[in-house]
Amino acid sequence: MIKLVTVPRWLQRVYKNRLWEVNTTEKKLYLTFDDGPHPLHTLFVLEELKKVQAKATFFCIGKNVADYPDVYKRVLAEGHAVGNHTHNHLNAWNTPNDVYLQNIAAAANYIDSQFFRPPYGKINSFLVKQLAGLSRPLHTVMWSVLSYDFDHSISAERCLQHVLLNSKPGSIIVFHDSEKASSHLRYALPIVLAYFTNRGFTFEAISSRDFKKQT
Repeated sequence: MIKLVTVPRWLQRVYKNRLWEVNTTEKKLYLTFDDGPHPLHTLFVLEELKKVQAKATFFCIGKNVADYPDVYKRVLAEGHAVGNHTHNHLNAWNTPNDVYLQNIAAAANYIDSQFFRPPYGKINSFLVKQLAGLSRPLHTVMWSVLSYDFDHSISAERCLQHVLLNSKPGSIIVFHDSEKASSHLRYALPIVLAYFTNRGFTFEAISSRDFKKQT
């Protein structure tokens, strides 16, 4: 199976109502972490980010926020952004639209955010439009670099190289603060942070301003 580490420009143009990367020439990168919060791995991420004063965006599962509210509160207290990642990590391609939207709404009871990322990156244009049309809109955030930290068929070193070789100013990079991804995450994240910090990059949290740059 071919692994798409980066998202082709043509695909970004076709689905331009989603944020794939931030439009900037400044040396800024946008780390994102999916599937938390986790009582162990999210705390590891927070400690590593703190070492270089990096900010990031955590796309949280509602159920996990309900289970680990103190970890979620710490993410916010340390100045990071959060996003909705559904309540139960649903796949939009095999879930009825109404059920999927209800699940996002359930997560919103725990996650105060204007950003949404679909689990597995799977969503349809109808759902994107529905989310954007809510009384408090949810903007769909995708990515431009996928680390594949969750994929045990590749090495931790290859996961690291996915990020080092493909990230550029404005890249939105995906890691996972989850049990499944933990071994690759713990190897790659400290090196990524040091590598780009030493080259003059900063790590920023996604904001509504970044989304408006694309529209």
